[in-house]
Amino acid sequence: MRELLKAEHIAKSYSDKKVLQDISVSLNEGEIVSLLGVSGVGKTTLFNVLSGLIMPDSGAVMLEGEDITGKTGYLSYMLQKDLLLPHKKVIDNVALPLLLSGVRKKEARERASSLFEQFGLNGTEHKYPAQLSGGMRQRAAFLRTYLCGKKVVLLDEPFGALDTITRSSMHEWYLKIMEEIRLSTILITHDIDEAILLSDRIYIMKGSPALISDEIVITESKPRSPDFVLSEDFLRYKKQIKELLI
Repeated sequence: MRELLKAEHIAKSYSDKKVLQDISVSLNEGEIVSLLGVSGVGKTTLFNVLSGLIMPDSGAVMLEGEDITGKTGYLSYMLQKDLLLPHKKVIDNVALPLLLSGVRKKEARERASSLFEQFGLNGTEHKYPAQLSGGMRQRAAFLRTYLCGKKVVLLDEPFGALDTITRSSMHEWYLKIMEEIRLSTILITHDIDEAILLSDRIYIMKGSPALISDEIVITESKPRSPDFVLSEDFLRYKKQIKELLI
């Protein structure tokens, strides 16, 4: 597999508190890689370094061999909250990255609209965010993130605010749409089941300052059967991860 993103020996402190210590992670083309750890361990800080929002104290972030350390605009970054603008229609929320890049409003709407069916958003173009369900709002947020036009997407707890049934259907949908549009994803999650279901690899973050203590490769092929969660392999992964997080 071709390596897209690599972060090497990342360290970061705030004032006198060291948050990240010598962290190295990578992402290959077409992969979903999860960062799994307890709240406050430093996962979002690492995302902010990867996206260029903050500079590390040491280390480097490389995208296809190019040093992007401290540079924004190279990766797409989606937060847990959908952050849709309540006063704008869904079509204009989704088209926002195109508008900000200088595309005319009519063309931006047309380009965004052409993807609504693929993203399961047909019929929502002229609704407002408050009129959509949580799952539909997340789909709109995913489409907006996709229209940023980047190969690598950073997702910070994107399914965390959804109920269990909606989250399960969104997992299935994201795996399908990611394959169709050829995205590569790094995902922050606190949910062990979610990490096992979605990931090709899982990095375990722990400690203070945080480091990558372990890497787990999920060998089950995707798309994974609905019965995978009942399998001995799934339970073995879950037991292993729980022990590593202690």
